[in-house]
Amino acid sequence: MKCLKIAGLALALLAPAAPSRAGEAVNLTLNWTPTADHSPFYYAKAQGWYEKAGIDLTIETGKGSGVSALKVGSGGAPFGVADLATALVARSKGADVVALMSIYANTGQTFYWLKSYGVNGPKDFPGHKIGNPPGDASRVMWPAFAKAAGIAPDSVNFVNVGPTAKIAALKSHTVDIISDFYNEHDLKVIEFGADLGYVNWKDIGLNPYGNSLIVNGAFLEKNPKLVADFVQITQKAYAACVADVAPCLQALLDQVSGLDRENQQRQWERIKYLMTDEFTTTRALGWIDGERMKQDYELVQTYLGMEKPFDVRTAFTTKMLDSSIKMDASRVKK
Repeated sequence: MKCLKIAGLALALLAPAAPSRAGEAVNLTLNWTPTADHSPFYYAKAQGWYEKAGIDLTIETGKGSGVSALKVGSGGAPFGVADLATALVARSKGADVVALMSIYANTGQTFYWLKSYGVNGPKDFPGHKIGNPPGDASRVMWPAFAKAAGIAPDSVNFVNVGPTAKIAALKSHTVDIISDFYNEHDLKVIEFGADLGYVNWKDIGLNPYGNSLIVNGAFLEKNPKLVADFVQITQKAYAACVADVAPCLQALLDQVSGLDRENQQRQWERIKYLMTDEFTTTRALGWIDGERMKQDYELVQTYLGMEKPFDVRTAFTTKMLDSSIKMDASRVKK
Protein backbone atom coordinates (compact mmCIF):
# COMPACT_ATOMS: atom_id res chain seq x y z
CA MET A 1 0.00 0.00 0.00
CA LYS A 2 2.85 2.35 0.93
CA CYS A 3 4.54 1.66 -2.43
CA LEU A 4 1.30 2.45 -4.27
CA LYS A 5 1.00 5.77 -2.45
CA ILE A 6 4.61 6.67 -3.32
CA ALA A 7 4.08 5.68 -6.94
CA GLY A 8 0.90 7.75 -7.09
CA LEU A 9 2.70 10.78 -5.65
CA ALA A 10 5.50 10.39 -8.18
CA LEU A 11 3.02 10.29 -11.05
CA ALA A 12 1.29 13.38 -9.70
CA LEU A 13 4.59 15.25 -9.56
CA LEU A 14 5.48 14.20 -13.10
CA ALA A 15 2.06 15.17 -14.50
CA PRO A 16 1.90 18.61 -16.13
CA ALA A 17 0.40 21.28 -13.91
CA ALA A 18 -3.14 22.27 -14.76
CA PRO A 19 -3.10 25.64 -16.52
CA SER A 20 -4.26 28.54 -14.31
CA ARG A 21 -7.48 30.17 -15.36
CA ALA A 22 -6.70 33.18 -17.53
CA GLY A 23 -8.11 36.49 -16.38
CA GLU A 24 -10.98 37.99 -18.33
CA ALA A 25 -9.73 40.50 -20.89
CA VAL A 26 -11.11 43.91 -19.94
CA ASN A 27 -10.47 47.27 -21.60
CA LEU A 28 -10.62 50.65 -19.89
CA THR A 29 -10.91 53.60 -22.29
CA LEU A 30 -9.65 56.84 -20.75
CA ASN A 31 -11.19 60.22 -21.44
CA TRP A 32 -7.89 61.61 -22.75
CA THR A 33 -4.16 60.97 -22.76
CA PRO A 34 -2.99 59.56 -19.41
CA THR A 35 -2.01 62.03 -16.70
CA ALA A 36 -1.90 62.10 -12.89
CA ASP A 37 -5.64 61.59 -12.44
CA HIS A 38 -5.31 58.22 -14.21
CA SER A 39 -2.25 57.09 -12.24
CA PRO A 40 -4.24 54.93 -9.76
CA PHE A 41 -5.29 52.64 -12.63
CA TYR A 42 -1.65 52.17 -13.63
CA TYR A 43 -0.61 51.67 -10.02
CA ALA A 44 -3.24 49.00 -9.33
CA LYS A 45 -2.30 47.22 -12.53
CA ALA A 46 1.42 47.34 -11.68
CA GLN A 47 0.65 45.95 -8.22
CA GLY A 48 -1.22 43.05 -9.79
CA TRP A 49 -4.48 43.89 -8.01
CA TYR A 50 -6.69 43.56 -11.09
CA GLU A 51 -4.89 40.39 -12.14
CA LYS A 52 -5.45 38.78 -8.73
CA ALA A 53 -9.17 39.42 -9.17
CA GLY A 54 -9.16 37.63 -12.53
CA ILE A 55 -9.13 40.83 -14.59
CA ASP A 56 -6.66 41.12 -17.48
CA LEU A 57 -6.76 44.92 -17.84
CA THR A 58 -5.74 46.94 -20.89
CA ILE A 59 -5.73 50.73 -20.48
CA GLU A 60 -6.49 52.62 -23.70
CA THR A 61 -5.68 56.27 -24.40
CA GLY A 62 -8.85 58.28 -25.01
CA LYS A 63 -9.90 61.02 -27.39
CA GLY A 64 -12.37 62.91 -25.23
CA SER A 65 -15.23 62.08 -22.91
CA GLY A 66 -17.70 62.00 -25.79
CA VAL A 67 -15.71 59.27 -27.52
CA SER A 68 -15.16 57.18 -24.40
CA ALA A 69 -18.83 57.43 -23.38
CA LEU A 70 -20.01 56.31 -26.82
CA LYS A 71 -17.43 53.50 -27.00
CA VAL A 72 -18.47 52.12 -23.62
CA GLY A 73 -22.13 52.70 -24.39
CA SER A 74 -21.90 50.71 -27.64
CA GLY A 75 -20.08 47.80 -25.99
CA GLY A 76 -16.72 48.63 -27.59
CA ALA A 77 -15.14 48.65 -24.13
CA PRO A 78 -16.66 47.52 -20.84
CA PHE A 79 -15.18 50.37 -18.77
CA GLY A 80 -14.27 53.97 -19.42
CA VAL A 81 -13.61 57.37 -17.90
CA ALA A 82 -15.82 60.25 -18.98
CA ASP A 83 -17.14 63.58 -17.81
CA LEU A 84 -20.47 62.67 -16.25
CA ALA A 85 -22.49 65.36 -18.01
CA THR A 86 -21.13 64.11 -21.33
CA ALA A 87 -22.06 60.54 -20.37
CA LEU A 88 -25.63 61.69 -19.64
CA VAL A 89 -25.86 63.22 -23.11
CA ALA A 90 -24.53 59.98 -24.63
CA ARG A 91 -27.15 57.98 -22.71
CA SER A 92 -29.89 60.21 -24.09
CA LYS A 93 -28.63 59.24 -27.56
CA GLY A 94 -28.98 55.53 -26.79
CA ALA A 95 -25.59 54.73 -25.28
CA ASP A 96 -25.90 51.95 -22.70
CA VAL A 97 -23.69 53.60 -20.09
CA VAL A 98 -23.87 53.62 -16.28
CA ALA A 99 -21.70 55.66 -13.88
CA LEU A 100 -20.04 53.60 -11.13
CA MET A 101 -17.96 56.12 -9.17
CA SER A 102 -17.00 59.76 -9.34
CA ILE A 103 -13.35 60.62 -9.79
CA TYR A 104 -13.94 64.36 -9.76
CA ALA A 105 -16.65 64.89 -7.16
CA ASN A 106 -16.23 68.59 -7.91
CA THR A 107 -16.17 70.26 -11.28
CA GLY A 108 -12.75 71.10 -12.68
CA GLN A 109 -14.16 73.93 -14.81
CA THR A 110 -12.34 77.17 -13.99
CA PHE A 111 -12.00 80.63 -15.55
CA TYR A 112 -8.62 82.38 -15.38
CA TRP A 113 -7.70 86.02 -16.00
CA LEU A 114 -5.03 88.62 -15.28
CA LYS A 115 -5.90 91.28 -12.75
CA SER A 116 -3.83 93.78 -14.70
CA TYR A 117 -6.41 93.48 -17.50
CA GLY A 118 -9.03 95.04 -15.24
CA VAL A 119 -10.75 91.80 -14.23
CA ASN A 120 -11.16 90.94 -10.56
CA GLY A 121 -14.05 88.50 -10.70
CA PRO A 122 -17.06 87.32 -12.74
CA LYS A 123 -18.85 90.63 -12.29
CA ASP A 124 -16.08 92.19 -14.41
CA PHE A 125 -16.43 89.68 -17.26
CA PRO A 126 -18.87 91.77 -19.36
CA GLY A 127 -17.11 93.48 -22.26
CA HIS A 128 -14.14 91.11 -22.19
CA LYS A 129 -12.96 88.30 -24.47
CA ILE A 130 -12.95 84.68 -23.32
CA GLY A 131 -10.67 82.24 -25.13
CA ASN A 132 -11.39 78.52 -25.49
CA PRO A 133 -12.11 75.92 -28.20
CA PRO A 134 -15.53 76.12 -29.92
CA GLY A 135 -16.75 72.86 -28.38
CA ASP A 136 -15.37 73.55 -24.93
CA ALA A 137 -17.83 72.54 -22.20
CA SER A 138 -17.41 75.88 -20.44
CA ARG A 139 -18.52 77.67 -23.61
CA VAL A 140 -21.49 75.37 -24.11
CA MET A 141 -22.49 75.76 -20.46
CA TRP A 142 -21.74 79.49 -20.38
CA PRO A 143 -25.42 80.53 -19.99
CA ALA A 144 -25.57 78.52 -16.76
CA PHE A 145 -22.39 80.18 -15.45
CA ALA A 146 -23.63 83.64 -16.46
CA LYS A 147 -26.94 83.08 -14.64
CA ALA A 148 -25.17 81.86 -11.50
CA ALA A 149 -22.76 84.81 -11.64
CA GLY A 150 -25.57 87.34 -12.19
CA ILE A 151 -24.35 88.64 -15.57
CA ALA A 152 -25.93 88.70 -19.04
CA PRO A 153 -25.02 85.68 -21.23
CA ASP A 154 -24.41 87.92 -24.26
CA SER A 155 -22.14 90.32 -22.38
CA VAL A 156 -18.87 88.61 -23.40
CA ASN A 157 -17.19 87.70 -26.68
CA PHE A 158 -15.76 84.23 -27.26
CA VAL A 159 -12.54 83.78 -29.21
CA ASN A 160 -11.46 80.40 -30.62
CA VAL A 161 -8.27 79.30 -28.86
CA GLY A 162 -6.85 75.77 -28.98
CA PRO A 163 -6.34 73.80 -25.75
CA THR A 164 -2.53 74.15 -25.79
CA ALA A 165 -2.57 77.85 -26.75
CA LYS A 166 -4.64 79.20 -23.86
CA ILE A 167 -1.78 80.45 -21.67
CA ALA A 168 -0.05 82.10 -24.64
CA ALA A 169 -3.31 83.78 -25.69
CA LEU A 170 -3.82 85.19 -22.20
CA LYS A 171 -0.20 86.31 -21.94
CA SER A 172 -0.30 88.10 -25.31
CA HIS A 173 -3.63 89.77 -24.43
CA THR A 174 -5.28 88.11 -27.42
CA VAL A 175 -7.98 87.30 -24.87
CA ASP A 176 -8.73 88.61 -21.38
CA ILE A 177 -10.01 85.37 -19.83
CA ILE A 178 -9.50 81.67 -20.53
CA SER A 179 -11.25 78.52 -19.36
CA ASP A 180 -9.32 75.47 -18.21
CA PHE A 181 -9.38 72.56 -15.76
CA TYR A 182 -8.35 73.19 -12.18
CA ASN A 183 -5.82 70.35 -12.15
CA GLU A 184 -3.69 72.49 -14.53
CA HIS A 185 -3.86 75.40 -12.09
CA ASP A 186 -0.20 75.48 -11.10
CA LEU A 187 1.07 76.00 -14.64
CA LYS A 188 -0.75 79.34 -14.63
CA VAL A 189 0.46 80.26 -11.15
CA ILE A 190 4.04 79.65 -12.28
CA GLU A 191 3.51 81.72 -15.44
CA PHE A 192 1.60 84.70 -14.01
CA GLY A 193 2.19 84.76 -10.26
CA ALA A 194 0.23 87.27 -8.20
CA ASP A 195 -1.38 88.79 -11.30
CA LEU A 196 -3.44 85.62 -11.82
CA GLY A 197 -7.12 85.65 -10.91
CA TYR A 198 -9.47 82.70 -11.14
CA VAL A 199 -12.84 81.29 -10.16
CA ASN A 200 -13.78 77.62 -10.06
CA TRP A 201 -17.42 77.06 -11.03
CA LYS A 202 -18.05 75.47 -7.66
CA ASP A 203 -17.27 78.82 -6.02
CA ILE A 204 -20.39 80.37 -7.56
CA GLY A 205 -22.64 77.42 -6.75
CA LEU A 206 -22.35 75.53 -10.04
CA ASN A 207 -20.84 72.12 -9.36
CA PRO A 208 -21.71 69.27 -11.76
CA TYR A 209 -19.83 65.99 -11.40
CA GLY A 210 -16.67 65.75 -13.48
CA ASN A 211 -14.69 62.74 -14.69
CA SER A 212 -16.21 59.44 -13.55
CA LEU A 213 -15.75 55.70 -14.00
CA ILE A 214 -18.43 54.32 -16.33
CA VAL A 215 -19.46 50.83 -17.47
CA ASN A 216 -21.47 49.33 -20.27
CA GLY A 217 -24.91 48.54 -18.85
CA ALA A 218 -25.23 45.11 -20.46
CA PHE A 219 -21.74 44.17 -19.24
CA LEU A 220 -22.70 45.26 -15.73
CA GLU A 221 -25.83 43.13 -15.78
CA LYS A 222 -23.91 40.08 -17.02
CA ASN A 223 -20.81 40.49 -14.81
CA PRO A 224 -21.82 42.10 -11.50
CA LYS A 225 -19.05 40.39 -9.50
CA LEU A 226 -16.30 41.42 -11.92
CA VAL A 227 -17.61 45.00 -12.01
CA ALA A 228 -17.76 45.17 -8.21
CA ASP A 229 -14.18 43.87 -8.02
CA PHE A 230 -13.02 46.40 -10.60
CA VAL A 231 -14.68 49.30 -8.79
CA GLN A 232 -13.39 48.35 -5.35
CA ILE A 233 -9.85 47.77 -6.60
CA THR A 234 -10.00 51.19 -8.26
CA GLN A 235 -11.25 52.76 -5.03
CA LYS A 236 -8.40 51.08 -3.16
CA ALA A 237 -5.89 52.42 -5.69
CA TYR A 238 -7.16 56.00 -5.48
CA ALA A 239 -7.05 55.84 -1.68
CA ALA A 240 -3.49 54.50 -1.80
CA CYS A 241 -2.43 57.29 -4.15
CA VAL A 242 -4.01 59.90 -1.87
CA ALA A 243 -1.89 58.49 0.97
CA ASP A 244 1.32 58.41 -1.11
CA VAL A 245 1.30 59.40 -4.76
CA ALA A 246 4.99 58.71 -5.47
CA PRO A 247 4.63 55.02 -6.45
CA CYS A 248 1.48 55.84 -8.41
CA LEU A 249 3.21 58.47 -10.49
CA GLN A 250 6.12 56.09 -11.01
CA ALA A 251 3.72 53.46 -12.35
CA LEU A 252 2.27 56.08 -14.69
CA LEU A 253 5.67 57.34 -15.88
CA ASP A 254 6.86 53.77 -16.46
CA GLN A 255 4.09 53.30 -19.02
CA VAL A 256 3.50 56.78 -20.45
CA SER A 257 6.25 58.87 -22.07
CA GLY A 258 6.52 62.64 -22.31
CA LEU A 259 5.19 63.51 -18.84
CA ASP A 260 6.98 65.82 -16.41
CA ARG A 261 7.05 64.35 -12.90
CA GLU A 262 6.91 67.68 -11.09
CA ASN A 263 3.96 68.88 -13.14
CA GLN A 264 2.12 65.61 -12.52
CA GLN A 265 2.87 65.91 -8.80
CA ARG A 266 1.36 69.40 -8.74
CA GLN A 267 -1.64 68.20 -10.71
CA TRP A 268 -2.28 65.42 -8.21
CA GLU A 269 -2.50 67.91 -5.34
CA ARG A 270 -5.28 69.71 -7.21
CA ILE A 271 -6.94 66.42 -8.16
CA LYS A 272 -7.24 65.44 -4.49
CA TYR A 273 -9.26 68.62 -3.95
CA LEU A 274 -11.52 67.75 -6.89
CA MET A 275 -12.06 64.26 -5.41
CA THR A 276 -13.28 65.58 -2.06
CA ASP A 277 -16.82 66.40 -0.99
CA GLU A 278 -19.18 65.62 1.88
CA PHE A 279 -20.14 62.27 0.34
CA THR A 280 -16.72 60.93 -0.70
CA THR A 281 -15.43 61.61 2.82
CA THR A 282 -18.39 60.13 4.71
CA ARG A 283 -20.13 57.57 2.43
CA ALA A 284 -17.42 56.16 0.16
CA LEU A 285 -14.60 57.36 -2.04
CA GLY A 286 -16.24 57.84 -5.45
CA TRP A 287 -19.78 58.23 -4.07
CA ILE A 288 -22.38 59.67 -6.47
CA ASP A 289 -25.25 61.49 -4.77
CA GLY A 290 -28.74 61.06 -6.20
CA GLU A 291 -29.87 64.64 -5.59
CA ARG A 292 -26.78 66.06 -7.27
CA MET A 293 -27.39 63.74 -10.21
CA LYS A 294 -30.91 65.13 -10.58
CA GLN A 295 -29.47 68.64 -10.65
CA ASP A 296 -26.83 67.62 -13.20
CA TYR A 297 -29.50 66.04 -15.39
CA GLU A 298 -31.58 69.24 -15.31
CA LEU A 299 -28.50 71.33 -16.08
CA VAL A 300 -27.57 69.13 -19.05
CA GLN A 301 -31.15 69.02 -20.31
CA THR A 302 -31.33 72.81 -20.25
CA TYR A 303 -27.98 73.66 -21.84
CA LEU A 304 -26.87 70.60 -23.81
CA GLY A 305 -30.19 68.92 -24.54
CA MET A 306 -31.41 65.34 -24.17
CA GLU A 307 -32.46 63.56 -27.36
CA LYS A 308 -34.49 61.00 -25.41
CA PRO A 309 -35.23 61.89 -21.77
CA PHE A 310 -34.68 59.12 -19.21
CA ASP A 311 -34.85 58.50 -15.49
CA VAL A 312 -31.49 59.69 -14.19
CA ARG A 313 -31.61 57.06 -11.44
CA THR A 314 -30.91 54.44 -14.12
CA ALA A 315 -27.71 56.22 -15.17
CA PHE A 316 -25.64 55.50 -12.06
CA THR A 317 -25.22 53.04 -9.22
CA THR A 318 -23.33 53.17 -5.92
CA LYS A 319 -23.95 49.49 -5.11
CA MET A 320 -20.50 48.44 -6.31
CA LEU A 321 -18.63 50.81 -3.99
CA ASP A 322 -16.87 49.64 -0.83
CA SER A 323 -18.18 51.95 1.90
CA SER A 324 -15.12 51.22 4.07
CA ILE A 325 -12.91 53.10 1.58
CA LYS A 326 -13.32 56.85 2.06
CA MET A 327 -11.57 59.95 0.81
CA ASP A 328 -9.03 61.26 3.36
CA ALA A 329 -9.74 64.97 3.54
CA SER A 330 -6.79 65.54 5.88
CA ARG A 331 -4.46 65.08 2.91
CA VAL A 332 -6.17 67.75 0.78
CA LYS A 333 -5.11 71.35 0.41
CA LYS A 334 -6.74 73.80 -1.97
